[in-house]
Amino acid sequence: QVQLVESGGGLVQAGESLRLSCTASGTILRVREMGWHRQVPGQSREPVALISGDGTTNYAHSVKGRFAISRDNAKTAVYLQMNNLKPEDTATYYCTIYLDERRASMSIFGTRYWTEGTLVTVSS
Repeated sequence: QVQLVESGGGLVQAGESLRLSCTASGTILRVREMGWHRQVPGQSREPVALISGDGTTNYAHSVKGRFAISRDNAKTAVYLQMNNLKPEDTATYYCTIYLDERRASMSIFGTRYWTEGTLVTVSS
């Protein structure tokens, strides 16, 4: 099994910055993708920023130019630097990892894990 630990989040004012961190541990064979999604109550969870195994990044249109995703392969960690935050960024942010892992002497391909989420609140 793989464990994901997320940190960051909190309450900030519009225009301020926050940094989310997420670290994975376990018997990981290959990371296919890491990233961040967010969800507002009553709405579907949506992808915010993703980084593939080869380092390709993708961002939601609403955060382009303000958010930056990065990773540390040695730590199997992913970060989300959020700048110039807006009230509409208020949501619960979830870290996710899509990977191949070793479990019970078997190689398991294509498993996705999620954190429980961290709340980001941006006041106007």
